[in-house]
Amino acid sequence: MHYRKKFGRIALLSVGVSMIALAAHAFEATTPPEPPAFPAEAKVTYVARDSILEFKALPGYSEPDWVSEKFEKAGKLPPLKDRLPEEPLVYKAANMPDGIGVYGDTLRHVIGGRPEGWNYMAGQSQGWGGIDIGLSECLTRTAPLFQVNAEDTEPLPNLAKSWEWSKDGHKLTMHLVKGAKWSDGHPFTADDVMFYWEDAVLDPNVSPLGGGASPEAFGGGTTLVKIDDYTVEWTFKEAFPRQYLYTMAYPSFCPGPAHVLKPKHPKYSDNSYDQFKNAFPPEYMNMPVMGAWVPVEYRPDDIIVMRRNPYYWKVDEKGQQLPYLDEVHYKLSTWADRDVQAVAGSGDISNLEQPENFVAALKRAAEPDAPARLAFGPRLIGYNLLMNFSANGWGNPDEREQAVRELNRNPEFRKAVTSALDRKAIGDSLVKGPFTAIYPGGLSSGTSFYDRNSTVYYPYDLEAAKAALEKIGLVDTDSDGIVNFPAGTAGGANVEIVVLVNNGYTTDKSLAEGLVGQMAKLGIRVVINALDSNQRDAAHYSGRFDWAVRRNTTELSSVVQNTEQLAPVGPRTSWNHRAPEGKDVDIMPFEAEMAELVNRFITSQDNAERAELMKKYQKVYTENLYTIGLTEYPGALIINKRFSNVPAGTPIYMFNWAEDSIMRERMWVAADRQGKYELYPEQLPGKPGDGGPMN
Repeated sequence: MHYRKKFGRIALLSVGVSMIALAAHAFEATTPPEPPAFPAEAKVTYVARDSILEFKALPGYSEPDWVSEKFEKAGKLPPLKDRLPEEPLVYKAANMPDGIGVYGDTLRHVIGGRPEGWNYMAGQSQGWGGIDIGLSECLTRTAPLFQVNAEDTEPLPNLAKSWEWSKDGHKLTMHLVKGAKWSDGHPFTADDVMFYWEDAVLDPNVSPLGGGASPEAFGGGTTLVKIDDYTVEWTFKEAFPRQYLYTMAYPSFCPGPAHVLKPKHPKYSDNSYDQFKNAFPPEYMNMPVMGAWVPVEYRPDDIIVMRRNPYYWKVDEKGQQLPYLDEVHYKLSTWADRDVQAVAGSGDISNLEQPENFVAALKRAAEPDAPARLAFGPRLIGYNLLMNFSANGWGNPDEREQAVRELNRNPEFRKAVTSALDRKAIGDSLVKGPFTAIYPGGLSSGTSFYDRNSTVYYPYDLEAAKAALEKIGLVDTDSDGIVNFPAGTAGGANVEIVVLVNNGYTTDKSLAEGLVGQMAKLGIRVVINALDSNQRDAAHYSGRFDWAVRRNTTELSSVVQNTEQLAPVGPRTSWNHRAPEGKDVDIMPFEAEMAELVNRFITSQDNAERAELMKKYQKVYTENLYTIGLTEYPGALIINKRFSNVPAGTPIYMFNWAEDSIMRERMWVAADRQGKYELYPEQLPGKPGDGGPMN
């Protein structure tokens, strides 16, 4: 509260001047220009949701011959039927683009991240690039829904094989996969689910990866109880909030192995929370997972190797236990190198998301001897400038930071910033051609909920932007080209703003550098704080930023995934406006309107109403500049031609990243096309904590 007195002058000035500026119509609001045509976009073949998978027992099951011979017959593994659930998840052959596959070969990833460890539920990054997606199975699954019509979308069952609602819609009973096991053979039960809920989601000292698994992400007042070993029951304040089924998918509800993690948790040990988070470093091999592959080797700055999970609980219609691929590699390099190696054939897959590489990748893919195929999806990759709106202490701001936040909360300041951005120049600086589009912010133009006529755009007008700064009291009083805070605010110093940037992506850094130059023309000094992914995330989640250049997350590209993150509906749901511990969000009126629209969307059962709610949301968002859009463009999936079962038109990012959308456990390579890439042929994961695989 002491900040309010110190910065009351700028806040009151902002309100008064805001009315003057509005009356003067300083900024012209219009709709964004039509994006350029992009004929290279691949088309998706839509299917019914229930055509993808089902749960059922089959007459018999099989696995690779070498697993049966070396491990099962030797008594090192139980019989396969005892390793599978009573009713495994069965992928339907009709939905497989190339049908039922054969065993063998390796999928070689290249990533720019570095693993912190394997404690995903406590917020440790495994290095991204699809590692965590492959290890951490969740209650529901959404990524494959890109191929399902919007009207038919409800998350796919996963660890929760089925569910039903009570008559009044306030209770949801979920049935878990009975008999499923972790990769070390320990049963997966409701105890794992309850441990995740009680000791991660509800524990304020635990910060799950991505920041999405907070109590408010599942609705205020929501409870979860265990009914029996394979049944849990949710209770919601709202009736039929089906939207939360999406929140139960990646990344927000992916339980960890309680039998390994629980003894390290401070509630059940003498450990601190920091010790709990770091109890499973990247050197800790054979961490029990529910995913298709298990980490068996880690070489710092070199490679992570994963081998097939002999207890994996998914099969094809022939009863063949998945995955088809025996080994997965993650070469630890750079994100730009991922594209290069995928195009060259030394890597097998890449989400081509850095537009600086588009032209070269397209040229190589068009050559007859190209080892990889490339397919662009819709424009679902957007970048926003996030302004920290918290004025009541999130991140413990100092005097300058608090002054910046008061500016951020001023609508005329935000309009000045957005009007000073030449978005055509921003896009062209990344790549020439019909790739980038003018993006004011808000919902991605590639999502089915996007409505151009509901999108407010403030065109480039540098002179109007400069005039607006002067009207709100930001004037260059010392003639150094940078405007100053009003006297008495931050000592009348130059307006200097620190922008948080991911150092691992060329695109992020390029956009930040462009922002520095364009804001300098406006008279604002922007300083780049470029951190690696893990450090950047830590700074962001803790509120230690003025501005942040951030690639859009799933809620803006799908709407139905992580919907609660579209607005500050709770103290930890917004990416740029959170509350410090023990306080409420100091929400602004337009944010309250957004939150109300989001909550109505979550509980609505009517598709037409949901579409209208998102139109209203988009208008409020873009008119008030909740974030400021920088640019938007499509991404392309690069995949080595030897791989089968890759759905046509798979977007690299919609409900989740392409590594999940293509369902890697179903991918296979014909016997005559398999390479000799395995580092540990005919070996399986060993015991948790042991080094290396089991012979």
